[in-house]
Amino acid sequence: MDSDRHKPRDFPAPRSNGFSLVELMVVLFIMALLAAVVAYNVIPVGDKAKVVAARADIATLDQSLEMYRLDLGAYPSQAEGLAALRKPPAGLADPQAYRTGGYVKDLPDDPWGHPYQYRVPGDDGHPFEVYSLGADGQPGGEGLDADVMAKKD
Repeated sequence: MDSDRHKPRDFPAPRSNGFSLVELMVVLFIMALLAAVVAYNVIPVGDKAKVVAARADIATLDQSLEMYRLDLGAYPSQAEGLAALRKPPAGLADPQAYRTGGYVKDLPDDPWGHPYQYRVPGDDGHPFEVYSLGADGQPGGEGLDADVMAKKD
């Protein structure tokens, strides 16, 4: 039995318990490719959502301006601007007709962080126009940089 002690033992072949570097690289490449495809399809949706949000804000401001006109008989002047929806402008003919608390809680900025624009009179015979200058904050532009108005697509 002593002779069994000195006999070389048969060791089992080493098992592969992990992934090779090549397998890991292939998996990482596939994951990166999927992430790129998802990002390419999702990022523009966020930009379109900003345009939709701007149109919703503009519609709310338009309604507030209509309530202002119904109460006071006229829209705010160009000089009074949208600020007239929060606080009564100086020199109102009938200050008691101004709604307590104003017509909007707060004047929002557009989704790109720029103030909404107000023009009296508006284009195409409208009495006023509320609009956003778009992503670039400059008049005109194309795509996301285009001005956003309630009546435009």
